[in-house]
Amino acid sequence: MQETATFTTSPLTARRVASGVRARTLSIWFLIGHLAALAFGLAGMLIAIPNPDLWRNSELGLRTYDFGMTYAGSLHIVFGAAAMFAYGIHAIGLRKTALFFASAVPLSLASELIGTSTGEPFGNYAYSSFLGYKVLDHVPFSIPLSWFYVGFATYLIGHALAGMWNVRPVWAYAVLIGAWLLTVWDLVLDPAMAHESLAVRFWSWSETGPYFGMPLQNFFGWTLTAMIFMTVARMLWMGDPTMDRRELRIWFPFVVFAANIVFASALSASVDLWIPIVLAVVFGLLPAALVLAPDRKSARQASPSVTG
Repeated sequence: MQETATFTTSPLTARRVASGVRARTLSIWFLIGHLAALAFGLAGMLIAIPNPDLWRNSELGLRTYDFGMTYAGSLHIVFGAAAMFAYGIHAIGLRKTALFFASAVPLSLASELIGTSTGEPFGNYAYSSFLGYKVLDHVPFSIPLSWFYVGFATYLIGHALAGMWNVRPVWAYAVLIGAWLLTVWDLVLDPAMAHESLAVRFWSWSETGPYFGMPLQNFFGWTLTAMIFMTVARMLWMGDPTMDRRELRIWFPFVVFAANIVFASALSASVDLWIPIVLAVVFGLLPAALVLAPDRKSARQASPSVTG
């Protein structure tokens, strides 16, 4: 008599699988919302605000404009944070994702609060009211969320690149690459968002410097802040993600990073800042895109060997 082997799945495992599937689905929808909100924000700043004749005679246009002026500044950030959090649950688990969030948000908020109060470590600057409610009347709630979701994306890209290049220790190179990519994003974002010619200014500088009117200290502050919260998160993880690029769905954090580079580049182009765009593409977008390269090791293992 032939016996048939049966396999059962424990309720706990089944719940974890179901939770991972839900997180993956949510991450896609939140990513779509993030991309749509970025496009909506660009349309508002580059088309709607400079051309009020297009919408001021329409009730729908007026409502859309009011909504955009009230919420658009923070909307894409909230969607971006939700997308990366849901992605993280599916890709590396709830624990690691929550620990990265718990490291990035309070530490970046503390850095920004110190920065807006003392001028250290970024320089003397102040936020406008277009990015949402301000924590302690200084830093919009959306700012630490932006540090989280772009920082999480760049850290995972850095982790994947360190694995590709087989450099050790992986976590240290992941921190260095992640902080580098995050700072490169600011190279193109900051000059545009604070530019006097932009229809809406999101922050302003009370000092000048050699980088399109900004102090170089700002970028030191960005790199330092990123390295601190990425290192703290990795220490709390007590281990690197074990998945390869394919299992990590590394295209997801790359799309998030690339979309935000494109968003900032479009704003920079609108005020004729072309050098920051070149810097962001050459030193940020192109290196990050290497994570999408075919896995040569896997390809060699999958190819049949031919002997003569």
